[in-house]
Amino acid sequence: MIVSAIASVSSRKMLRTVVYLLFVLAGVAGIFFLIDYNFLAAVQLTVYGGGIVVLMIFSVLLVHHIEMKLEVAKLSKRIVTALFCAIGAGVFISTIYTYDFQVTDSTKTTTTAEIGTGLLSYEAGGFILPFEVISVLLLAVMIGAIIIAKGKKLETNKDEIT
Repeated sequence: MIVSAIASVSSRKMLRTVVYLLFVLAGVAGIFFLIDYNFLAAVQLTVYGGGIVVLMIFSVLLVHHIEMKLEVAKLSKRIVTALFCAIGAGVFISTIYTYDFQVTDSTKTTTTAEIGTGLLSYEAGGFILPFEVISVLLLAVMIGAIIIAKGKKLETNKDEIT
């Protein structure tokens, strides 16, 4: 997973970057299977490994040529990015080590129906609002991808009409 993640962010070819990301997401699903979170692993493979990666491949094929190489960022931008990544990793690690995790009863199992009720509940602790916000965000991303993909063709058609 670590090698694929590094290859994903350092590869200059867009399609290879997405394929390396697919390997990382499949590895995360494998970890979920190992710790016996089968539902979460299945969602990881279905939503991220299947849906998001396919959407990214389609957007790469629509917007760019398949073998188009990405630009290399300036050294100053790479240093600033590395600094922010190090700060983010520090905050993440310090949060994980300072948080007092509560041990729960391991005999109680959560069913898929309880997960679905929690995700789509209007009550306290429900996740219906973030679920709907994410769906609107994905719709906006798809509309943006269509506009970017069709942008040059629409300008060409306007020039031909006049």
